[in-house]
Amino acid sequence: MGAFLALYTFSALILLLIHGGLCADIIGGTEVAPHSRPFMAQIKDSQGHFCGGALIKENWVLTAAHCEMKGGKVVLGAHSLKAREKQKQTFKIAKQIRYPCYDPSSKENDIMLIQLQKRATLTTAVKPIPLPTSDDDPKPGTICTVAGWGQTDNRPKTLSATLREVNITVIRRQICNNKYHYNGNPVITENMICAGAESGNRDSCLGDSGGPLRCNNVMRGITSFGKPKKCGSVDGPGVYTRLTKQHLQWIRKTIGGA
Repeated sequence: MGAFLALYTFSALILLLIHGGLCADIIGGTEVAPHSRPFMAQIKDSQGHFCGGALIKENWVLTAAHCEMKGGKVVLGAHSLKAREKQKQTFKIAKQIRYPCYDPSSKENDIMLIQLQKRATLTTAVKPIPLPTSDDDPKPGTICTVAGWGQTDNRPKTLSATLREVNITVIRRQICNNKYHYNGNPVITENMICAGAESGNRDSCLGDSGGPLRCNNVMRGITSFGKPKKCGSVDGPGVYTRLTKQHLQWIRKTIGGA
């Protein structure tokens, strides 16, 4: 799965795909039934940068911090990436609030809130996803799902025309850190979830960043980063920001009654 931010540290080598707003697509997944994931959000800017996100309140979307965009907009109720759909609702962005402890070099705490200028009209195609009531850390072997409109392979400009989803399996951090490390120092922290498939070919990719990771139908994380041009590879499973107690407290405090 991918991200793309131009960084000149080791992390940039791993996270090279995190750039401005482009994020991670679904590898090895299938198209979902239209409008069956009413919490999914598209986040775009005029330069073609693209991320996913999750509606958590009528006027708030949760996404990745590296998805911050200038002059961006949010589209809710979409199944298609470009086609006109009567279910779509488009909003200008009022605020983009990164988590205070976000570290762009390590991608620690890669989480951000977007406030919409207006409240969304809730319909069968536009509904918030509930925030988890606990900060449970999904155990290795747990089956989770991730969805998005990102690339379906490692070739450029292959964003999916429609929303796709794939099942992935949580991987032990120790195993994941054998694939993501720098001078013996771990890259995957307790604030992250590593997930993919033992044989590869199941992953998020460029364009999917910011979308929700759901385990047992509960949102547990946010699509964050992966190795560049290695979506779906055995040695580069996707990494997701875990919704910790601190993250959830910050979210609830920030969105409050707004």
